[in-house]
Amino acid sequence: MPHFFINSKNLNDKIITVDDSENYNHIAKSLRAKAGEKILLIDENRIQYETVVKNITSKSIEFLVEKSYKSQRDLKFNLYLASSPLRSDAQSFVVEKATELGVRALIPVLTDNCALNKDVIDKKNARWNKIMYEASKQCERAVIPLCEPVSTIDALFNSRRFDKVIAFCERRAEKSFKDFFKDNPVKEGDNLLVIIGPEGGFSNREFEFFENNKIPMLTLGNLILKAETAVTVALGNIIYEFENQRKD
Repeated sequence: MPHFFINSKNLNDKIITVDDSENYNHIAKSLRAKAGEKILLIDENRIQYETVVKNITSKSIEFLVEKSYKSQRDLKFNLYLASSPLRSDAQSFVVEKATELGVRALIPVLTDNCALNKDVIDKKNARWNKIMYEASKQCERAVIPLCEPVSTIDALFNSRRFDKVIAFCERRAEKSFKDFFKDNPVKEGDNLLVIIGPEGGFSNREFEFFENNKIPMLTLGNLILKAETAVTVALGNIIYEFENQRKD
């Protein structure tokens, strides 16, 4: 069922009126929705509405709310991804999959072997946020994540925003991902920062930074993964371990 973000002010009793051009054009013109069709809407309070199209005019659409409830399409902890931007399609893949896997924010980081310079990253930020918005609609995210402005590993670590910071470093890993999370479980509400480097890997300076600041360097196994593959494997495993912890 199609899923669209709205504002709670659009709700009046059991009628939601959508008149912003983006949602209107997508629903009325791209999907060619008709009266009687079912559409999912969600507001800024994470309230999900199961609706039926009631009426479509030249400027607005009215939906009748059949059911509403708090959306559960969200993680129980705050997952942040700091990754070194890749070129072209590979980075679009990272942005889309990170969104599907529930990140609260994607933070592009300038690493020593980064494929893109800061000016290029700055120019692409709006596009990456657009990808995150569209991916959030497609996978029914309760909230839209953000692609933050470019930063550095040093600045993120020193910001003290995060309860846990980990880095995936296949060639210098000190511990397996699974062993680390046995001893350091992620708790509900934790702010977890996951750092993944560029295709060329982290530099010796960056490895020293991790060591000096006691940032765990973890491995995902014996295979060497491309950076975009490492993102999906790492985030997927973190979610899996968190859900398993809650069941134990």
